[in-house]
Amino acid sequence: MRKPIIAGNWKMNKTPKEAKELVEALKPLVKDAKASVVVCVPAVDIAAAVEAAKGSKIAVGAQNVHFKESGAYTGELSADMIKAAGATYVIIGHSERRQYFGETDETVNLRTVAAVNAGLNPIICVGENKAQREAGYTDALVEYQTLIALTGLTPAQIKKVVIAYEPVWAIGTGLTATDEQANETIGVIRKAIARKYGKGVANAVRIQYGGSMKPSNVKGLMAQEEIDGGLIGGASLKAEDFAKVVNYED
Repeated sequence: MRKPIIAGNWKMNKTPKEAKELVEALKPLVKDAKASVVVCVPAVDIAAAVEAAKGSKIAVGAQNVHFKESGAYTGELSADMIKAAGATYVIIGHSERRQYFGETDETVNLRTVAAVNAGLNPIICVGENKAQREAGYTDALVEYQTLIALTGLTPAQIKKVVIAYEPVWAIGTGLTATDEQANETIGVIRKAIARKYGKGVANAVRIQYGGSMKPSNVKGLMAQEEIDGGLIGGASLKAEDFAKVVNYED
């Protein structure tokens, strides 16, 4: 059985002081959580979030990572820097990084390999936009994005990777894929991994739904066989809302 993983993506929100307050408010609410709990915070908040999370089940992640160990890359952070700050997870290839900052499938792969080699747990985002879904390209696209991202990793390393399926058309739009649509596409991703790396690897990989999961729809989504958790946006910015998603079984 795969352990569910609920990860919050705070995006560009919260100062270090606010991050500390949010994590401290969240701690007692998720102390009995059956799922892995992660908060992926802005880089300036990592240290504050890690300190606040001590003694709890909450892990801290970054929102991006560079693929070089060091060098003339102004504004970037290496995997070693992120790890040294205390984070253990990192989001890679989020649709906003692809849309606004030129992230490509190839750079997603480079970042993934760098993160894994440094001992970080990557949360790799894949997904289609509205035009691609309407044209019938969803399955082919998520298969391609997933397999490119995993290139260069060993089967043992892939088992530790988290994939987040985020239908781009459902992020921040108020739209949500149906439970069945999300489950079907996540199943496509898992089958692609199985064809390339074997069923044992595919069955070990945790695949999240990243399209506006919130307290009102979490139970239906998490009841689906293929869905192993969620990458949560807006609902992760309030301790009570995020805790309701984490504790979806209660």
